[in-house]
Amino acid sequence: MIKHHPSEQLLSQYSKGELPATLCMAVSAHLDFCSCCKDKVAALELNQASSAFGENEGTSDLDDFSDMFAQITQNEDIYQAKPFHNEPLSYQNKRVVLPRAIASSSRSKFVQLGKLARARLNIDDGELRASLLQIDASGEIPHHTHTGFELTLLLDGEFSDENGSYVPGDFIWLDGKHHHQPVTMEGCLCFTVVNSALHFNKGLSKLLNPIGNLIY
Repeated sequence: MIKHHPSEQLLSQYSKGELPATLCMAVSAHLDFCSCCKDKVAALELNQASSAFGENEGTSDLDDFSDMFAQITQNEDIYQAKPFHNEPLSYQNKRVVLPRAIASSSRSKFVQLGKLARARLNIDDGELRASLLQIDASGEIPHHTHTGFELTLLLDGEFSDENGSYVPGDFIWLDGKHHHQPVTMEGCLCFTVVNSALHFNKGLSKLLNPIGNLIY
């Protein structure tokens, strides 16, 4: 069962369209897994619509909106969106259907480093970096903390750290107050968003810290 969800503030910002693109993708993908959060967002959007076009408002705004909508739908030059075909992603001898918000974005090829592999999503979102991350069976990410924040949405498989075990759909938000060493027995696929480098705390991985800003 999913135990980790976006905060109420994030859900509210998502429903208002106020989140950066990469975080919007992460929340949208979580909603594909979590009916509870999906219902919360639907309620938030309904309340916002009621506030904007409620019974107590004058009719002029509604009339203006109706006129605008009629003009848009009568325009035959409007681009018609093509059907979206979500091709499964092959990884670790599996085929996984990604949430549409993630699958619809182009990405680089996976770059393998030991038991880790990362594919960067081609999104210009300021300092935010979004990636698909694979960890092979019996793999781990070295013990680290964060110089900014790290959002991890588990898409497939399992992993655990000092704070517990995670299942697909878990939405894990960590910052400089947290440190952990994710490990997986069976392998996993994650969607990650970070806004700064990781800081490795132990062993040879500490050698990466001086170039952390180049590889985050």
